Amino acid sequence: MNSILYKILIVVTFLSIQITTAQITSPIEALPVETGKQIIIEGADFLDKSETEVPGAIVFTGNVRILHQGIRMSCNKAYHFTKQNYVKAFGNVNLVQGDTLTMSSRYAEYNGNTKFAFATGNVVMTDPKMTVTTDTINFDRKSQQAYYNTYGTIRDAENTLTSKSGRYHLNQKKFEFKTAVTVNNPTHTIRTNHLDYYTNSGHAYVFGPSTIASANNTIYTTKGFYDTKKDEGKLQRGSKIKYRDRIIEGEDLYYNRKNDFARARNNVKVTDTINKTIIKGHYAEVYKKKDSMYITKKALVSGLFEKDSVWFHAKRIVITGKTKNRIIRGYNNARFFKKDMSGKCDSIHFNEKKGITQMIGKPVFWNEKRQLTGDLIHIISDTIAKKVDSLKVFNNAFIISKDTIGDGFNQVKGVNLYGKFINNKLKEVNLIKNTEVIYYMRNDKQDLIGINKNVSSKINMLMGEGNAIDSVTFFTKPDGQIYPEDELPENDRKLKGFLWRENEQILKLEDIFPKEEIELDTKAKAEVKKKEQEPNVPLSPTKETLEFDKTNKIKTNKEKNKSNYKK
Repeated sequence: MNSILYKILIVVTFLSIQITTAQITSPIEALPVETGKQIIIEGADFLDKSETEVPGAIVFTGNVRILHQGIRMSCNKAYHFTKQNYVKAFGNVNLVQGDTLTMSSRYAEYNGNTKFAFATGNVVMTDPKMTVTTDTINFDRKSQQAYYNTYGTIRDAENTLTSKSGRYHLNQKKFEFKTAVTVNNPTHTIRTNHLDYYTNSGHAYVFGPSTIASANNTIYTTKGFYDTKKDEGKLQRGSKIKYRDRIIEGEDLYYNRKNDFARARNNVKVTDTINKTIIKGHYAEVYKKKDSMYITKKALVSGLFEKDSVWFHAKRIVITGKTKNRIIRGYNNARFFKKDMSGKCDSIHFNEKKGITQMIGKPVFWNEKRQLTGDLIHIISDTIAKKVDSLKVFNNAFIISKDTIGDGFNQVKGVNLYGKFINNKLKEVNLIKNTEVIYYMRNDKQDLIGINKNVSSKINMLMGEGNAIDSVTFFTKPDGQIYPEDELPENDRKLKGFLWRENEQILKLEDIFPKEEIELDTKAKAEVKKKEQEPNVPLSPTKETLEFDKTNKIKTNKEKNKSNYKK
């Protein structure tokens, strides 16, 4: 009799499942949970209860449908532990949370008290923007977080992410990875051990040693942000971009892959691996597609010339052109230094293909102890031998060098000057038109013979070592004489336009920078040091990231309104 009564109770319970969505209560035990928080079995093909096989559970089989506070579950079979408010689901398990999340698996467990779900076996979790596939997922509905530790793959419209473990914050639409993760995109691949990835915006925040690689370049960073949709990044902490022919480094980098544009701030260094050139400064812009670069704030270009280093500086330096066809332009207080020559002017223009360096605007050129000035100076190099070949000075050409002994100055001036170099030393000079000379003549014992003061239409000079002059030849009606030292007054010993600029001569690399550039350098280094002393923590998400959906909704509505207005 008791057995028959028990079977009748089971049939009544089953029928109530089919015709109502109300709570199902075991005929034996009452639910120990607050009203409205219990799991509801909406329907099933069959039910059974066996304290021997599954103690404390009602077994539902076939098209099982489960409800609980905003989620729907379905499966082939379910154990409903009414007292614990707990469900175990088997076969074709599907969990749906509104329109925000869908999760399928072979097996799942769900606790109605803690609102915690566990799914395993070919788990697939999706939301409107992405899909996760893995073996096991834990889903905490209270915190709206899902996490896995069994290797997973995440796919969205632009990217495929793979990692050993991951955590998904549903409200923020953010994945958080703390172990090896790879992001594959049609244009690039991100590899890092620490990544925050926002599925709606495609924004990626990396921390620790990371690479972002494409067919054309590779980015290395320890702290940065990358927009996978726009293909642009902001990088910090000594990041660098490596191309086939150059490396860009800086404490603060911005990069746009679509435009192949990079901007760098503080401790900037651009290495040209083909031309063996290094460019430094504290601000730079690099346009790879246009083969151009702009650098300022203690800008310095260094390279090898005749197996020796040469440095260029200017307030602003612009480099354009492809390899072996580069043009370097330096503007405002331009200078260069090499161990045996140096110069300064308002601006410098260097043409690599032609081998011409133009010094424009009050140029002064020093070679050994000689000073050359004029309105415009051209230094011509042998592009094959990589040696300085010759020099041209146009208008108001003037050469000054100190006498080998004493306080006098050897001086030669004319309209134009043409010089010839041998082994980087100025060996022969021709001055053309309206030439004048003051020349201290000495014998082999370096005794002063007299002071030669002369004018002619052309002068040829052969230079000796140091500041010595081996010979001077005058052409076409020379006019002048040799004065004994005591017969030529001091005020007649300098030609008109004489200006000795010895205090400006660049004798070492440090002299190439004016005071204001040193101050910029000090300020930039102080900024870097200050940042280094700050806690090294991951970048905080930007306002654009956090308000991405809101911003795009506003944009979409504006576009719709414009479209309706036009109609």
